[in-house]
Amino acid sequence: MQSYGHGIHGACRPSIRAYSLFVELRDLPSVDELVRAVDAPHELAVAAAREVLGRARASIRSGGDPGDLAAALREELDAAARPSLRRVLNATGVVVHTNLGRAPLPRAALERALEAAGSYSNLEYDLASGARGSRQAHVARILHRLTGAEAALVVNNNAAAVMLALAGLAEGREVLVSRGELIEIGDGFRIPDVLVRSGARLVEVGSTNRTRAADYERAIGPDTALLLRVHQSNFRVVGFTEQAPLDALARVAQAQGLPLVDDLGSGAFDSFEGEPSAREALAAGADLVCFSGDKLLGGPQAGIVVGRAELVERLRRHPLQRALRADKLTIAALEATLALYLDPERARREIPVLRMLHEDAAAVRARAERLAAAVGGEVEETVARVGGGALPLAELPSFACAIDEALAEPLRLGDPPVVGVLRDGRLLLDCRTLTDAEAREVAEAVDRCR
Repeated sequence: MQSYGHGIHGACRPSIRAYSLFVELRDLPSVDELVRAVDAPHELAVAAAREVLGRARASIRSGGDPGDLAAALREELDAAARPSLRRVLNATGVVVHTNLGRAPLPRAALERALEAAGSYSNLEYDLASGARGSRQAHVARILHRLTGAEAALVVNNNAAAVMLALAGLAEGREVLVSRGELIEIGDGFRIPDVLVRSGARLVEVGSTNRTRAADYERAIGPDTALLLRVHQSNFRVVGFTEQAPLDALARVAQAQGLPLVDDLGSGAFDSFEGEPSAREALAAGADLVCFSGDKLLGGPQAGIVVGRAELVERLRRHPLQRALRADKLTIAALEATLALYLDPERARREIPVLRMLHEDAAAVRARAERLAAAVGGEVEETVARVGGGALPLAELPSFACAIDEALAEPLRLGDPPVVGVLRDGRLLLDCRTLTDAEAREVAEAVDRCR
C-alpha cells in the first residue's frame, strides 16, 4: 500500500497545523494551501483536501475543533490508497462464513488462477483444432468423472444456475415445486422471487411440512414444463413431516415425459451425513442437478449444472447463459479444486474447508491452548458451525481462546482484521477456523491492541 504520510514540503503554516479552541471558518486554509502539505498526485490530493476541509467546516459550525488538518489529509490519502476488500482472520468458528467470503481456496486453485490471470489462456480456444472452443470444456470432463453426468455447465453462482435451468427449460410455462421448499437464502432473497425472473411460473404443491410424490402427479397439467426439487440445505423441518424421495419424483417425471431438476444448494463431493451428492442425485433419476462451488465443495463462487447432455446444451445456448457465465479466474480455480477430489485423501488435506470440517477436536484444543498461553487468555469449549447455508444441524466440537471483550473493536479494525464472537462479556477466538500460522497472527494482533 502506498503511503502519503511522508514527504511534507517544509513546515506547515500554523493555520494548518494547530487551532485554538475558538476556530473560525476564515481561519481555515484554502485547498491549494492544504494540498502543499503533502506529496501526492495533485488531483487525488485536491479531492482529499476538499473532503477534509468539508469536515472541518462542519466541525467548526457545530462548535468543535477541526484538529490537525495536515494529519487529516494524510489519513484521507492513506484511506484512498488502502484496499477495501481485505484479508480477514476468521475466529468465529463458522467455516463457510458468507460475510467473510465463504470458502478460502486451496493453494492449487490460487496458483492456477494466478497463472490464468497473468497471461493469455486457451479459455475459448481449442488448441488441438486451432478453432474456437468452449470455456465449459475445461471443467466438463472432470465433472463427468466426479458425478457420472453426461455434460456440465458452470455459471457465477447456484441461484443463477437454477434460474438458467428454469429459463432454458420452462420459460412461460409451469414449474412444480413443494411448498416446503420455497426457501429464503441470504440477505433476504427468496428463491421464488429469484426463480420467477426466469420467466417460469412456480406452482406450489403439497404443504409446508408434508409433500408426497402424488402431490406432484396431481398437479401436472398441459402447461407443466418440469419438476423442481430444492434440497433443504439451510434449514430443517422436524416433527410431523414427509418429503417425497427423489427417486419417486423421478418416476413421476419420467412417466409424464418431464425433466426433473434437483437443486442441491451446497453440493458436496466429500461425505457428509444428510447432504446428498450430485452423483447420488443423478443415480436417483434427476435429469439436471445444480449446486454451489464455494460451500462444501470448497472452491470459488460458482453455480454448477450437471446432467443430461441435451438439456445442458439447451442451457448453454440460452441467451441468459452469456450474462451468467463464469470468468476465466473462476474456471481456473474451480478446475484445480475439482482435480483435488480425484484423490479424496489429498482433498481433505489441501482443501481448507474440508480440513477445518474434519480436523480432530484435540488438534483444535491444542491450538487454542497455545493461543491462550500467548495472550493470557482462557480456553473455552465451543461449538463451531458449517455455515454458508449448509448442514444447519451439524455441530462441530471446538475450542476458543477467551479474552477481554474490549479488544473486539480494535482487533476488528486492525491489520489484518480479526473477527471473533462476543459472548457473556468475553471475546471468543474460535480456533477451528484458524490455522496454526493464523493463530500466531492473532496473538500478535492482540499484543498490538494491548
